[in-house]
Amino acid sequence: MKIGIPKEIKAQEARIAMIPGVVGELVRRGHEVFVQQSSGEGSSYTDEQYVAQGATMVPDAAAVFGSADMIVKVKEPQPEEIALLEPRHILFTYLHLAASKKLTEDLVATGCTAIAYETVEVKGRLPLLEPMSEIAGRMSSIVGSYHLAKHAGGRGILLGGVPGVAPGRVVVIGGGTAGVNAARVATGIGADVTILEVDFDRMRFLDITMDGARTVYSSETNLAELLPRVDLVIGAVLVPGAAAPKLITREMLRMMPSGSVFVDIAVDQGGCAETTRPTTHHAPTFVEEDVIHYCVANMPGAYARTATQALCNVTQRWVGLLADEGVQGACTRQPDLIGGINCHGGQLTCEPVGSAHGLPVTPAREALGMS
Repeated sequence: MKIGIPKEIKAQEARIAMIPGVVGELVRRGHEVFVQQSSGEGSSYTDEQYVAQGATMVPDAAAVFGSADMIVKVKEPQPEEIALLEPRHILFTYLHLAASKKLTEDLVATGCTAIAYETVEVKGRLPLLEPMSEIAGRMSSIVGSYHLAKHAGGRGILLGGVPGVAPGRVVVIGGGTAGVNAARVATGIGADVTILEVDFDRMRFLDITMDGARTVYSSETNLAELLPRVDLVIGAVLVPGAAAPKLITREMLRMMPSGSVFVDIAVDQGGCAETTRPTTHHAPTFVEEDVIHYCVANMPGAYARTATQALCNVTQRWVGLLADEGVQGACTRQPDLIGGINCHGGQLTCEPVGSAHGLPVTPAREALGMS
């Protein structure tokens, strides 16, 4: 198969979909790989490294899309990339379609087969999302701690405290991969950490394994009791493929102290607060109700090389499977891949996305002719 890797063009996105070693493995298996020139620079990979692994370097995105049957990316396609997609294309990337009806409709209209990393579910896990959730979770405590500094507009709270001074208080909403990693860094700093979760088995697991953090059942009442005394709130909720639930209202934000910080990891899925709106690494924050909001929509892009390597660790086997077998063959061999298909042949195939936007959905098996 002919595989294309374009340069990411979303604002401040420095990751690349494949490291040179993965490209070399695909070439050795008989596939052709077309890489856009300079696309690896943001992750500290040179064109020469890709050429050494057998890639063909091409000058621009049009050449990548024109040459390839499968496009492998990191972030959702931007309007300029949507215009290059054709029905023959397989698009494999993070999509987060529940956050944008226009992107959903435009992508479906291309007729391509779009497979979302974040909706491939294996035994109750989201293996292609987990590495980025780990990075975003760990980042959330770091950036939250920074923005609590007085010079950054915050309350002037050091999360770890010092002898004789109580540590800062952190509330993490969600005990999944992102939430656990956020809590680990926050407890490592020395903060007072509370994790809100609804799954009792998960809470028992966290209670046993998370030294320094307590668990509280996630309800509006319990959250409202915590907010007046909190310094940092981290939103780490996830409903696979669907829009994030709005757990924090504007009225609840008013309960938080002036200069406290809210980091919304769920911003890619629309965010878990009424006040959330996407920001960038160049302008990462805004203030609503005297609370600093950090809502960067591609948090792992800040640590591009680490994030690129972590992403390739989990995507390379799926890329190889699709390249070897095509979509139907890959889905036959690995039925879990079917859940990743968000659209095919001009039809939306992801139920949570359809529910988010009120759009009709065709089951993926039916759209693929596999039912």
